[in-house]
Amino acid sequence: MAVGAGVLSIAAAATLAVTAPGTSSAASGLGGVAEASGRYVGTAVDPGRVNDGSYGTILDTEFNSVTAENAMKWDALQPSQGQYNWTNADTVMRRAEANGQMVRGHTLVWHSQTPQWVQNLSTTQLRQAMVDHITTVMTRYKGRIAHWDVVNEAFNDDGSRRQSFWQQKLGDSYIADAFRAARAADPSAKLYINDYSTDAINSKSTAIYNLVSQFKQQGVPIDGVGFQAHLIINQVPSNFQQNLQRFADLGLDVAITELDIRMQTPPDAAKLATQKSDYQKSFAACWAVTRCKGVTIWGITDKFSWIPDVFPGQGAALLWNESYQKKSAYDGSVAGMGGTVPPPTTTTTTTTTTTSGNPPVPGACAATYRVTNQWQGGFQAEVRVTAGSSAITGWAVSWTFGNGERITQIWNATAASTSGAVTARNAAYNGRLGAGASTTFGFTGSGTPGTPTATCATA
Repeated sequence: MAVGAGVLSIAAAATLAVTAPGTSSAASGLGGVAEASGRYVGTAVDPGRVNDGSYGTILDTEFNSVTAENAMKWDALQPSQGQYNWTNADTVMRRAEANGQMVRGHTLVWHSQTPQWVQNLSTTQLRQAMVDHITTVMTRYKGRIAHWDVVNEAFNDDGSRRQSFWQQKLGDSYIADAFRAARAADPSAKLYINDYSTDAINSKSTAIYNLVSQFKQQGVPIDGVGFQAHLIINQVPSNFQQNLQRFADLGLDVAITELDIRMQTPPDAAKLATQKSDYQKSFAACWAVTRCKGVTIWGITDKFSWIPDVFPGQGAALLWNESYQKKSAYDGSVAGMGGTVPPPTTTTTTTTTTTSGNPPVPGACAATYRVTNQWQGGFQAEVRVTAGSSAITGWAVSWTFGNGERITQIWNATAASTSGAVTARNAAYNGRLGAGASTTFGFTGSGTPGTPTATCATA
């Protein structure tokens, strides 16, 4: 978890129509491996760090899901009653949507990082404020966020209810009330309860198991359980998979929502080797359970991990070190998914011979157009360009919108026209394709999408 200013908690504060795993345009790296089985690998993102080193590049190319680290928590969205600040949350959403990444919403009801004005409300006021906040936030992102952590960290380690202000003022019913409000606000979102130290079969995870079992019997709308998995090297629970499976057997989805595996610093070869094995075990536990939807790593680089601030002398918990170099834990994660390590992502700055004035030459490439997401009044599409039997140095893809659609944003290509007959041409870095090689570009659009036929030509 990344903690907000002034908050030092062991607990973790820790997707368009909704992007589903397997439809991302960011299908390289870890996300690309995950998509082979219809799952996701995500990360927690701080929009203020995207220009630091390789942070933004890794964010955009390695993951097919993102979670706002702090930008969607109550103190960030509604610091004063009725006054919302959407800036950072919207920034996270726009970047994810531009990359075709699923978004997990985190978190609506939590005892931490909730403003004092909320905690000072009377019982009646507090219940209404909870419903209002859930309704306002989820309505804004309706159809665009796939999974929501509705209630976060509601239990103590011994399985008793955490005596938060929520529990003390509203009693046991507040959790069910929160889920009912969430379902009413966005019926398409998958609703999760999320907690830490629940990875093993223990008193805490069993208490949550009993709660969600009751919810299923009582018709309380709940779709999934999130396991934060803030672990320590050499301490991955031996019954992690078994624990995930028992929740799945209730007819619920499960997900590892905030994975990191820390060690005493400084790291050394032995610790890093153990960490690699532990990441592999954690991913394998999820991949062995059909209803485990994916894994979210709680951060990108050790440089910005929450752990050293909360556990002095510990850290080095993520897949990239402080210099943005991949650690062996990355390979362990891929192995846990049953995949092979993808080749490094490279960007070429070679200038191609493509110019907007060159006439296209037919027959040397092919294009496949598909709508990946749809929501009220808009949609997202992806076009895959594949070279033929010979290498090409530039391409142009053409299609005609027949339903009044209009491009609102395009990436990895340029288009002179945004409606009617459209021709999209390669960017400076993705025009050169070897024989049989492919690249993709995407765009968001307004209107109701049709199914136009795309044609490709070299340029």
